[in-house]
Amino acid sequence: MVSIGGSILVPDDNDSDYIKRLAAMLKELSEDARIAVICGGGKTARYYAGMARSLGGGDYEQDILGIEATRMNAQLLALALGDMPDEVHRTPEELASDGKRISIMGGTEPGHTTDAVTAMVAKALGATRMINATSVDGVYTSDPRKDPDARKISRMTIDELGEIVYKKHSASKSSVFDPLGVQIAKENRIDILIVDGRDLDELRNAILGKEIGGTFVDSHRGARGPPTGPAPAPRIRSARLCASPRASSWTSCGDRPSWWPWPRMRPGASSRCPRRRGPPSGSSGACGRTRPCISERSP
Repeated sequence: MVSIGGSILVPDDNDSDYIKRLAAMLKELSEDARIAVICGGGKTARYYAGMARSLGGGDYEQDILGIEATRMNAQLLALALGDMPDEVHRTPEELASDGKRISIMGGTEPGHTTDAVTAMVAKALGATRMINATSVDGVYTSDPRKDPDARKISRMTIDELGEIVYKKHSASKSSVFDPLGVQIAKENRIDILIVDGRDLDELRNAILGKEIGGTFVDSHRGARGPPTGPAPAPRIRSARLCASPRASSWTSCGDRPSWWPWPRMRPGASSRCPRRRGPPSGSSGACGRTRPCISERSP
């Protein structure tokens, strides 16, 4: 899931060259993963919203014009990918069901920014992370364009992000992220990676789940986490892993790490692990248990 700002796509700085390189990268990465891109409106949306405001239009009218700008940007990117539709998807459900390796869309309806739409699409697709490709290279303690002492925050929790975003929507309002998007990400445990969208190497790393130089927003933790990068792969200490004949994934026979975010029990599972000297007949379990204890899954 990638939310790419309109100010990244069309900032009047070699726009077509950047869009071509972005499209080529997306095509390459789509060979191994399905990618959905939500395009923002950028300065085009702000220009039309400003004109509508000066003509007496309210937030609704300004949003309608801004949404059309996001859809034009989405069509530009789709054109670079070799398949520009007459009309881009209008809802997250339409995108989720199109079956394409790369799906593109813009905004949906007044009151929903493209950040929020990205979170909605991520939820519809069951995605575990989404990338916000923006004009700055992460979240800072203050605006780095105005404050020379601003410090980048390499990692933060979803609650910490929620504390610094604006609380009320208005047309063309800009912030590090949209509050509705934060709420959806928190409820569905979707991590957010905020990166410089013009740095295609950084964007590539974010899409692939590699370490980034931007900001990683952890939706699974309530406290500030370790240094920059996606959540670490699970590491079980003093535990043996086994595959129960009734389990659909690797499960742990020992204690899970204290930081592990999914302390879920499988249906019918016991909180105690019956260890035996050898596996029972028909069991492939190294510890000999007959049913899974604590379920663990990769991020």
